[in-house]
Amino acid sequence: MAMPLRQSIKVATYLAEQKLRKRDKFPLIVELEPLFACNLKCEGCGKIQHPAGVLKQRMPVAQAVGAVLESGAPMVSIAGGEPLMHPQIDEIVRQLVAKRKYVFLCTNAMLLRKKMDKFTPSPYFAFAVHIDGLRERHDESVAKEGVFDEAVAAIKEAKRRGFRVTTNSTFFNTDTPQTIVEVLNFLNDDLQVDEMMISPAYAYEKAPDQEHFLGVEQTRELFKKAFSGGNRRKWRLNHSPLFLDFLEGKVDFPCTAWAIPNYSLFGWQRPCYLMSDGYVPTYRELIEKTDWDKYGRGKDPRCANCMAHCGYEPTAVLATMGSLKESLRAMRETVSGNRD
Repeated sequence: MAMPLRQSIKVATYLAEQKLRKRDKFPLIVELEPLFACNLKCEGCGKIQHPAGVLKQRMPVAQAVGAVLESGAPMVSIAGGEPLMHPQIDEIVRQLVAKRKYVFLCTNAMLLRKKMDKFTPSPYFAFAVHIDGLRERHDESVAKEGVFDEAVAAIKEAKRRGFRVTTNSTFFNTDTPQTIVEVLNFLNDDLQVDEMMISPAYAYEKAPDQEHFLGVEQTRELFKKAFSGGNRRKWRLNHSPLFLDFLEGKVDFPCTAWAIPNYSLFGWQRPCYLMSDGYVPTYRELIEKTDWDKYGRGKDPRCANCMAHCGYEPTAVLATMGSLKESLRAMRETVSGNRD
């Protein structure tokens, strides 16, 4: 795991505190969606299908920051929609960084070079750029030509200015081990991004394209082959070793969606950002009044093919913390990949 050492220590300390307080459910990272509007129309996205009136809404700064502070999570992933379309996104980031939250601003990068002056480099802040493949494959996935080239240019400029830059890549059943290897080699070696996050495509119920999501066995076979030949050790992947084991079928986990809660314009979403079984106004109500035991593969048919990080990465992190062997393994990978 290529997480910077400072961040790794903070997260480990936070997890230890939860254990000492005997809390069985707590947030690891909040997925904050201060808007649903986007400047692209990706076929696999279920967020841009809201009515026009909803797409025009923007979450107030105080509401966005207050939700994160209410949860107590040490990390925040700001998504959407396209967060850079929010007129006060820089202020949301500034206030969260001032509270020493680790903030990842997820973006397709189409507006990044134009908006970059609004942000300040910080060890607590990173741009997380969406890259699903090399030029042809990525532009096809976002249904617009030129997006890949703009994203690459924005990444280079952000790194030149001293920003931390991570990437987020989603892979579909149209991908092969070779296409995964090619894009991760490019991000890792050519662009030299700080960290990379990967995920099998997840079945948004409202996504226009319902044909190209991966099944469990497809996912395991795909990543097993992509990870072969020492690639896992070479790539700066922002995942725990156990989650990568999970992706290639070496270990299985239950879902712990409560550890990566989603807060949007509608409130706290049950049970995760991939499924919508209603919303509640407070984080406490989300945790205490959601029947978490009924979700996950083998329980809810909607979860049958899900291996997304929002449900299973936190399980892997908790399993790591509960094992001395796995903790030492994760520590070795953090130190070997650390650049902080």
